[in-house]
This record gives sequence, structure tokens and C-alpha cells, in this order.
Amino acid sequence: MTPADLMRAVVPVFPPSESSRVREGSLKGERSPSELRCAPSEFFMLFDLDNDGLISFNEYLFFITLLSIPESSFSVAFKMFDIDNNGEIDRVEFKKVMHLMRSQNRQGASHSGGLRPGIKLGRFIEDGGLVDYFFGKEGKSCLQHDKFVQFLRDLHTELVRLEFAHYDYKSRGSISAKDFALSMIASADIKHLNKLLRRVGEIDKDSHISNIRISEDEFRNFAELRRRLQPFSLALFSYGLVNGLLRKDDFQRAASQVCGVTLTNNVVDIVFHVFDANRDGNLSVEELIRVLEKREKDIARPVEDGFFSCCWSCINRRSISRILS
Repeated sequence: MTPADLMRAVVPVFPPSESSRVREGSLKGERSPSELRCAPSEFFMLFDLDNDGLISFNEYLFFITLLSIPESSFSVAFKMFDIDNNGEIDRVEFKKVMHLMRSQNRQGASHSGGLRPGIKLGRFIEDGGLVDYFFGKEGKSCLQHDKFVQFLRDLHTELVRLEFAHYDYKSRGSISAKDFALSMIASADIKHLNKLLRRVGEIDKDSHISNIRISEDEFRNFAELRRRLQPFSLALFSYGLVNGLLRKDDFQRAASQVCGVTLTNNVVDIVFHVFDANRDGNLSVEELIRVLEKREKDIARPVEDGFFSCCWSCINRRSISRILS
């Protein structure tokens, strides 16, 4: 698979509104709709030792294990296997850490020993380009804790960049308000998805919202807020409980003061358009947090192949065509 395929396997996405694609696949003899495109990934090519531009199945399992690791959990495991307490571990110790991490991951644990049931891949997950990158071809180098933590952060950052590139279909350096809204709700529970899609579809009726373009920096900042969801949600619920209302400036203040994340007025306007259900200027906090929380859980525990496609096909096709038109 390509890096873009990895992103789509991990992050639920809708087809970008600027493409003509409204469903997955095509019938025999039918021309394929315009392809979902994504910029090349220099980050993932660091580990492409055979220069074929592809990520192997072993490396895919390795990546999703890494994505499931909270930074704090990895630090604890790393320190436990760092016997001489020098801030480094060797290749053998790293395999032990990854085996422990994979055993706690739903998808990684289901592939016992790193091998897909019924298929002999011949190598373990902890072998290949990534491990060679960390420890050298001979496997004699050591991995520093800080270097690997930074790698985990860079991995999350690269997935956000690829997701933005997915929606930036025409490579304009910005995405439409509709695409930003779609990116927010793509992980919503299927029983709530039609309701949220209708609200996204109403963006076209609001001249202010429909003319908004979201930059990659704005997209990245909102992604960083999702990663700090626990303190952010606590701040929102606490403030709403005391004051009864949560306005746009309250939302921005919570993001800035509690999480250190700056959200522009444009981003907040789109968030409120989708999650202010009765248009009274008061955010439906529970609905927003439920969607964002599910997204982070989906990324930490990637869904089984095809699950989102099945959900997609269950949605009324007319409503999708209307929203993406």
C-alpha cells in the first residue's frame, strides 16, 4: 500500500467535495471515477529501503501498533527495558517493547507473532525498513528514547498532513469549509451520521460559511486539539455546567488557555455550524466530544478492513450526492 492508503486505512475520510467521486469502487466495464489523490510522503519514504514507494503489510501492522501507543505508555515500557538506564535500548530490547505494545492493541494482537492468519509472510512485524532505520542494517545501533518519542509525534503529524492533502483535491493549499466539516464528522457513529451530513449539506446555504477556506496550519491546529481532548472536554463540560451556555469565544478560550492551541474564527464558525444543533449560538458539547473522541479511538485502534466502506454504502446515496455536489 502507499502512504496515502495507510492514512485512509487508519483515518476515516469522505471523498473530497471538489472531486466527482461519491462512492467507492466501480462496476465492471465502468470508467473509474476521478482518483482520490494524495501528495507523496517524504516521511514514509525514509523507511522505503527497496525504493518501491510502498508500505508492506508487516510495516502496516507496525505503524498501526505505533499509532495505538500513548506516549506515556511507551516511556514506561522503554524505561523498564532500559536495563542500564542510559536512555537507549538495543534492537532485541526494542522488539520486547513492541511485542508488549502490540499485545495491547486489538489489531496487532490479532496477528499472532506478527503473521496474518493463514498467510506465511516470513518475517515478524518488528523486522524491515523501520527497524533497519532505527538500528542500522546490522542491527548494532541503539535507539534513544527521545528520538523515538519524536518519531511517534512525527508519525501523527504526517497522517494529518496526508489527510489534509486528501481533501485538498486541487492542490490549492487550502480546503473548503465543507471538506473541513466532513473531516470532523467522518468518524461519527453511523446512527448519528445522516443528521450530521444534513448539517454539512446546509453549509452551501450560508454564504459566510461556504466561502471559508481552511489552511493546513488551521487544520493541523484542530488536529492537535483532538489529541488533547481529555483536558479540553473537561474544560468545556465544566464551563457549560456552571454557565449553562458555551459560546464561540468560550470555545476558543478553552482551546487556547487549557490546551495551548489557537483556533481561528473560521474554524470555530464551522465547528458551531455543525455542532450547534438548534442554531442558538450554544455549542452541543456532548455531540462534538462524542464524535472527536470516537475518531481518536478509531485511529488508536484501526477498524477492520472494509468496515467504513460498509457503513458508507448503507447511507442514503441521494443525500451523499447532494452534500458532495
